[in-house]
Amino acid sequence: MSAALVGRGLVVRYGGTTVLDGVDVDVRHGEVLALVGPNGAGKSTLLAVLAGDLEPTDGKVEVLGRPLTDWRLKELARARAVLTQDNHVSFPFPAVDVVRMGRAPWRGLDEEDLDDEAVAEAMRLTDTARLADRPFAQLSGGERGRTSLARVLAQRTGILLLDEPTAALDLGHQETVLGRARTEADAGAAVVVVLHDLSLAAAWSDRVLLLERGRVAGEGAPAEVLRGPLLSRVYDTPVEVLPHPTTGDLLVLADRRSTR
Repeated sequence: MSAALVGRGLVVRYGGTTVLDGVDVDVRHGEVLALVGPNGAGKSTLLAVLAGDLEPTDGKVEVLGRPLTDWRLKELARARAVLTQDNHVSFPFPAVDVVRMGRAPWRGLDEEDLDDEAVAEAMRLTDTARLADRPFAQLSGGERGRTSLARVLAQRTGILLLDEPTAALDLGHQETVLGRARTEADAGAAVVVVLHDLSLAAAWSDRVLLLERGRVAGEGAPAEVLRGPLLSRVYDTPVEVLPHPTTGDLLVLADRRSTR
């Protein structure tokens, strides 16, 4: 599978603090790549660098074989869509108008004729159609998150960068959102998703990149990276990895035996 995004030697420093320290990453078409790690490990920072929203102190990013610095902003927005953790909108727009914002990069092009179709489909896929006329600011945290994801899907790009898309979602909507990410990847998209729930990462991703204090502690298939001893060290807490008794999916759990 070809790489949609490539990052090499990525370094981000804020004053004397190094947040990313020489990270290499490949994001491939047809795959879901999960970025995992403890709080402060650099997951969101790495996603922002790959998105072009944050310039690295050192290193380079290529998008579809071209240096990120060569892309104009509107052109880049037609190639990749970004879901951030901040689901804030300053004005009292209804949810449908927030989703329609995802169509802005296509304004003036033939694809603009698909706006209504793209918005309706995105809201159907995220279970937000019933929220269409409600003010975005009055939605619950989970509803805002799903509406923001609908905006990303309406953008209809081949690269999706999703920062904690399951935050504030109930169990059913977590599965729906990651199932959608899986479907997009199966259709050829390159998907990066930041996750805290390691069992979800194991169930839905093709590859996992584990960050520890700004460095790559492990990268590969979920079963290769999500191992008890490695996770226990990186998270500085006892972790147990077990197969689900029915599906065989990996379950990543805190090992509480030593604390009881």
